Amino acid sequence: MLDIHDIKPLEKVPDYSIYLYYGGIAILIILALFLLYIVYSFFQKRKNSKERHYYAILKSTPSSNPKEWAYTISKYGFYLAKEQRQKDLLSELNLHLEQYKYKKQIPQGVDKKTQTLYETFMESLDV
Repeated sequence: MLDIHDIKPLEKVPDYSIYLYYGGIAILIILALFLLYIVYSFFQKRKNSKERHYYAILKSTPSSNPKEWAYTISKYGFYLAKEQRQKDLLSELNLHLEQYKYKKQIPQGVDKKTQTLYETFMESLDV
């Protein structure tokens, strides 16, 4: 066969496109996983927030023991009252709860006015 001297052999051209393609896919997967984690953590925090926990404590505290009930409302109500209306209701409720705190002998049972104020305060909370 004749050897042609003016034609050069094929040149090897580096091709990185497949690596760029796989790298792009990997970055998109990592970004999607990161976004899913952010959404999951947002809903997880919202589901198990401290306010919901405090609200559940206030709901579950029985009014049969007025002294413990008064202290629990004062403690956790402070954390739950965010708006001015809620703070006003809590301060009025705390005034009525004074008769159940700081004394050895307390009245048996909770009076109707205090119970009504408590129910109004609980309805005003946004939890």
